Amino acid sequence: MTTAAAVLAAAASGCGGSGGKSGSSAPGVTATTVTIGSHQPLTGPAAPGYSANSAASKAFFDYVNAHGGVHGRKIVYRYVDDAYNPTQTVSVVQKLVLQDKVFAIFNGLGTPTHSKVVDYLNAQRVPDLFVASGCGCWDEPKKHPETFGWQVDYIREGKILGDHIEKAYPGKKIAYFSQNDDFGQDGVKGLDKYVPAGQVVSRQTYQPGATDVSAQVQAIAQAKADVVVLFSIPTYTALFRLAALKLDYKPTFVVSNVGSDPITLDGLLESFAKSGGTKLQGSPLIQGMVTDGYLSSPGDASNSWIQLYKKIHDQYIPKLPFNGNIVYGMSAAYTFVQALQNAGKNPTRKSLVDGLEKTKLTGPGLVPFAFSAQSHAGYTGAQIGVIKGDVIVPQGQPVTTDDGGGPIQPYTAPQPQAPASGVPPAG
Repeated sequence: MTTAAAVLAAAASGCGGSGGKSGSSAPGVTATTVTIGSHQPLTGPAAPGYSANSAASKAFFDYVNAHGGVHGRKIVYRYVDDAYNPTQTVSVVQKLVLQDKVFAIFNGLGTPTHSKVVDYLNAQRVPDLFVASGCGCWDEPKKHPETFGWQVDYIREGKILGDHIEKAYPGKKIAYFSQNDDFGQDGVKGLDKYVPAGQVVSRQTYQPGATDVSAQVQAIAQAKADVVVLFSIPTYTALFRLAALKLDYKPTFVVSNVGSDPITLDGLLESFAKSGGTKLQGSPLIQGMVTDGYLSSPGDASNSWIQLYKKIHDQYIPKLPFNGNIVYGMSAAYTFVQALQNAGKNPTRKSLVDGLEKTKLTGPGLVPFAFSAQSHAGYTGAQIGVIKGDVIVPQGQPVTTDDGGGPIQPYTAPQPQAPASGVPPAG
């Protein structure tokens, strides 16, 4: 870091600490506002589907602001495009911290991208909350005390999917297709804890940005895999499915949560086919895909969380499809509002982090969070689901586990109801 940048960083981490007449108790906090920032893939290979996450979060914050905000302050949410490019992530996050002086970074998206800024944010003591990635690397409270995950981590998810595969497809040939970074590698670690090694006939990876996956699909098809497990972002789930279609290869697909939103996949399949000179319907190609989820299904109209989110969606972002990405973005925003409530009437960066470690949050998830002083992991489990129509239909009941060798256990506590006002209560 240059001397000038170091001076700016020191100013950013130290300003506004007295909580004087301005109402400022920390950088990004005034008497009337709290400013937070994020890096998001508004363009690039991860934009399809994921670009809606931040719009959904902003819609939820706008709703909370319209209902009085948090301790009288409105949330200002500045999210900046990094195109899922780690180099761009570094520059946009440094600007958010040094120039915009955000109170916290919220829901920065992507394993390869956020990995490039996690050390920086912790060095600057900027709360780094609810990274939009299930990498186990966000759960390192001693090394990265400011960073917290949110979604179920990929090792836990891999274990849950692997357990399902072991039970549902005994003796079948299994293949893996995964992103070549901590995202895919963590997922495979979890799978390997349950899928018998002798059943895995091919392990293929892809590099984000490379759009030709035909060689990987060909290798898996030649290995005659009956079941293909994908730890992929939606773009690569769709690319794999189209390549398999060209080969008339029809395995059972098991897809990790982040790459399985039906409406997103439907649109991608039709768009990619059209760009290749073919017209097809995307929906029939994804029916029966097995996946998992830790939030309510967008298709469950009787669920109080879905009712709340649909109301906010229709008011603030009606042009976006109401899908799993909307549910994700609003749920993460709900959790941030809870955390900000618990940080106190004059929040500091320390009180924000301390509140997360000391308070058991409840909310829209099907399973509990792991948050404590010893763990910065997010949701502790998931529920298997199957794509039917344009929704994911849950199967069985939610389960929880750890990211090590611990067992997978049923979780029987009912999901909390959404608050009547839609605004999270403190504590």
